[in-house]
Amino acid sequence: MLYTLPELLAVLIVTCGIALQTVVGIGYGLLAAPLLYLINPAYVPGPVLLVGFGLALMMVIREPNALRWRRVMPAIIARIPGAWCGAALLVALPQYALSLFFGFSVLTAVLLSLWRFNISATPVNLIIGGFFSGVGGTATSVGGPPIALVYQQQDRITARSEIAAFLLIGTPISLLMLIYKGSLDWHSAQLSLKIVPGLFLGFFLARKIDGKLSTTSAKPMLLAVSGASALIVSIKGLLGWLAL
Repeated sequence: MLYTLPELLAVLIVTCGIALQTVVGIGYGLLAAPLLYLINPAYVPGPVLLVGFGLALMMVIREPNALRWRRVMPAIIARIPGAWCGAALLVALPQYALSLFFGFSVLTAVLLSLWRFNISATPVNLIIGGFFSGVGGTATSVGGPPIALVYQQQDRITARSEIAAFLLIGTPISLLMLIYKGSLDWHSAQLSLKIVPGLFLGFFLARKIDGKLSTTSAKPMLLAVSGASALIVSIKGLLGWLAL
């Protein structure tokens, strides 16, 4: 399989995003989706979600004892209506409007978490996080921040394992909604195959750096990644609106 320079760059971006999410719990979609969109808009959301499902599967297989399925189940159930809304938004709204909506929503959640509230992994918060993760994940392939904010008080190992379990079940729900709305086709599958090497490279890279990080808290890394990526998505949406 021959690669062009933009395709090689896409693999590099996926590798970095996969490594980040394997270590922290989120980061793949946050990092990869905005950058891949600049290379080729067709990468988002289908191919990013398909590779993300592969990552979630690998992470759950690696750490099956670090998660509690019963706790994460409310978020999984709430992802179903969220994914339906996200697919509807993808069809109904222009891309710049979706970027502004989701970017500003995540930035608001990050700021509230920093300044006012310590969000805990209660069933109600998991339902809210699961719903908005479904909306953002299906519409923009960036669904990590809402559920990550709920897990910010958990240790890093627990957070990344239970977020992976949520994505393992939730990502196929989003893919099915995209198929139903006609937003996922054979071309998306072909693009996914092109960036699959980044999945394995990133997973291998993460194993090399994982032991060098503290496992005491996921909050600083989760909030930093969520805030920075939401800012990128918001700027992209604003530039699209100004270009009209």
